[in-house]
Amino acid sequence: MRNLVTSLLEHEKIITTDAKAKELRGVADKMITLGKRGTLHARRQALSFIRSSQVTKKVFEELSSRYVERAGGYTRIVKIGNREGDDALLSMIELMPAEEKKKSTKKRKAAK
Repeated sequence: MRNLVTSLLEHEKIITTDAKAKELRGVADKMITLGKRGTLHARRQALSFIRSSQVTKKVFEELSSRYVERAGGYTRIVKIGNREGDDALLSMIELMPAEEKKKSTKKRKAAK
């Protein structure tokens, strides 16, 4: 699981089996939550799980600022089909993009 989390946080998108993707979701969300905390203790906890110090640095500097407004749900799982050899269900797990500010539709409704 440590290798999968490190790869997901490094590349922001990986393809794996559906069962592994579902397990990976919770662990990856926990690592990003540690990044949002930003304390020394949180950094050490993340370093004990993530295999690369560069990826840990990315979590604490880049990804934590991307998800400041988001309370959870940092990953998305998309089913992409079955694997050729053993017919296992494959899924793509990716990090959600940064939230964009939506334009309000109240002005349009009031004008109509």
